[in-house]
Amino acid sequence: SYTTDTKSREENKKTLENLYSLSVDITKIRRLKEWVLLQDVTYVKEIAGILQDMGADETTVANIIERCPEAILHTPAEINSQRALWQLVCQNEKQLIKLIEQFPESFFTTDYQQNQKANILFFQELGLKNNIITRFLTSAPNIFYNPVEKNKNVIETLQRNYLNLGGSEANMKIWILKLLSQNPFILLNTSTAIQDNLEFLRKNDFTDQEVLQLLSKLKGFIFQLNSTTMQKSMLFSKNIFKCSDQELKQLVLKCPALLYYSVPVLEERLEGLLKEGISIAQIRETPMVLELTTQIVQYRIKKLSALGYNIKSGNLESLNGTKKDFEVTYGKIQSKKERPIFNPVAPLHIED
Repeated sequence: SYTTDTKSREENKKTLENLYSLSVDITKIRRLKEWVLLQDVTYVKEIAGILQDMGADETTVANIIERCPEAILHTPAEINSQRALWQLVCQNEKQLIKLIEQFPESFFTTDYQQNQKANILFFQELGLKNNIITRFLTSAPNIFYNPVEKNKNVIETLQRNYLNLGGSEANMKIWILKLLSQNPFILLNTSTAIQDNLEFLRKNDFTDQEVLQLLSKLKGFIFQLNSTTMQKSMLFSKNIFKCSDQELKQLVLKCPALLYYSVPVLEERLEGLLKEGISIAQIRETPMVLELTTQIVQYRIKKLSALGYNIKSGNLESLNGTKKDFEVTYGKIQSKKERPIFNPVAPLHIED
């Protein structure tokens, strides 16, 4: 409903005055979204008043408006409705204002309030904790724009498949909640896409138990794939590692990245490892190393080499894992290197 034609229009003087009075850096708005300053109707004072009422100081208000200038185009009624909506999952207004300052665009998207409310209530019924729902609102707001029926449909498809694959009724709720917490974007997929991907795995001789294992390991990423890309990635891995279908299946179970990374990504990572003098045999032994970007691999090899650890002859396990895992491994190798070697037959120098 807002025009972005900036040629023939002038900036709204009243808007500028109100923004100046709040110490807002107008040059930032001009650079980011000048069209906001051209609108005939804005609610600068009103929106600032609502934010201040929630506990925001002048600097916070200015920061929010600079980062999301569209905030001043919303009516006070819209923002108060949004405030009430987010209060369903926020502990208090202090937490709410902190979230608005960090993620203003998520808060000031008010077009889907009915869907947002219905989805918040659905997630609460499902058993998701409020702190997880607030994380969704800020980092995956699109899932709240869906009609609640669509999200319910995807969840029901997941539940049905979980049981069909041999999962137990008792564990299903925990499994669903964990999957959603790890990757809420699975809700942006259609039930058909989920079904097709599971069918693809079955056709490739993965047992129900193995499919279930993959679903948990992939943290829901499998639902964002399609059978064509999975097929290409598997074929690429089969040719590189020169293995049978059964061996390939075991590699995929060990390292699901072989399934969800595209061929160009796998090629680039493989090339990076080979340049470091690592062999295909070593990679086949520890395929999880392909989950790491080339930059991370180079950085870790450099750190280990400084300790005298030769990755070419050593085990690639030391490269694996999260940043925290690597730091633990690195620390162990470092302390081992620094520890003095005790010689049991060396004479002890003891003063009388």
